[in-house]
Amino acid sequence: MQSFTHDTYLSPFSWRYGSQQMRTVFSEEHKRKLLRRIWVALAKAQSQANLVSAEQLDELVANQDTIDIERATEIEAEIGHDLMAEIKTYAEQCPKGGAVIHLGATSMDILDNMDAMRLKEALNLVIIQVKALLAVFITRMEAYADQPCMAFTHIQPAEPTTVGYRLAQTAQDLNEDLQDLIRVHASIRGKGMKGAVGTSASYTELLRGTGITASQLEAMVMQDLGLEAYTAATQVYTRKQDLRIGQALSSLCATLYKFFIDFRLLQSPPIGEWSEPFGSKQVGSSAMPFKRNPINSEKIDSLCRFVEAQESVLWQNAASTLLERTLDDSANRRLVLPELFLSVDEILSTAIKVVHGMQVHRGGIERHLASYGIFAASERLLMELGKN
Repeated sequence: MQSFTHDTYLSPFSWRYGSQQMRTVFSEEHKRKLLRRIWVALAKAQSQANLVSAEQLDELVANQDTIDIERATEIEAEIGHDLMAEIKTYAEQCPKGGAVIHLGATSMDILDNMDAMRLKEALNLVIIQVKALLAVFITRMEAYADQPCMAFTHIQPAEPTTVGYRLAQTAQDLNEDLQDLIRVHASIRGKGMKGAVGTSASYTELLRGTGITASQLEAMVMQDLGLEAYTAATQVYTRKQDLRIGQALSSLCATLYKFFIDFRLLQSPPIGEWSEPFGSKQVGSSAMPFKRNPINSEKIDSLCRFVEAQESVLWQNAASTLLERTLDDSANRRLVLPELFLSVDEILSTAIKVVHGMQVHRGGIERHLASYGIFAASERLLMELGKN
């Protein structure tokens, strides 16, 4: 197997952005473990129809986690099919059970259910992070609930507000994003076991005379996997599901982009009201060491823009999967889905750090209130004049 070092291209998501926990969800090893879990679930259901013997099933279960990516890569180089390479690798480990792996299935029966399973896992990690970020916002809102500051409209001084109220507006949006993510998570479904074009024809033929129907087989498999299935599918589950996930993540990033671009404005010395936490050994600039650049907020906004751009790819996938299926989506999904989640993971972990450690500079706040606060009295004067 290829051993990757720093003398070749590495994605920043392999080491710079995202947590190890999220990387594990989208790792090759975890992917292959999920594939084998689905094959075992299928074999268990087929054993109820006497298509798989107890001995074969036991062997498949015993080798379920014996992942050998090096061998699978060798086979794929020969046959040019990644899923068949994993089937052959698994079959080599199971002399008796190998013949019944993938029985009646098409590749996307396995791959799309696997994707649904890991999308649920990844989205669950995002939900946990959003809840943690929301808790940090609430703590800071309470801490600064009574801290007045100048509000700005059109980036011009307007009227006083409070730091806590400004934070509350973002927290409100975050809470709505959280509810959207929870709804999307609950709605994620797998393709089910529906065969080459979604009609379950292969399973119907395979199960003829066994007393078990294709829909019953599918129900057994999906129950084992803890995953609901779409009622109707083509060769794949509808790519609208990927789009809905992308839209929810993009909406979350819109909330965070807005907050952190505001944060950057408030950290600029002419305003000087907020700043990011800054380490004692942190370098602000190689040429201008006096600077304290808002690098974390800038990174968040940069990655948020990347997430938003991926939503359009998912839209095109949903719209351009012709008839019962084409491969227009296949290559880009290998990139887009993991990188979406790894981006959001990095965004959220960084946001938690910044909001938790944010510094509020009362000197800057009081300077603006002293300079512009008096003009806010004009509104009260106008209201009084309006009464008379």
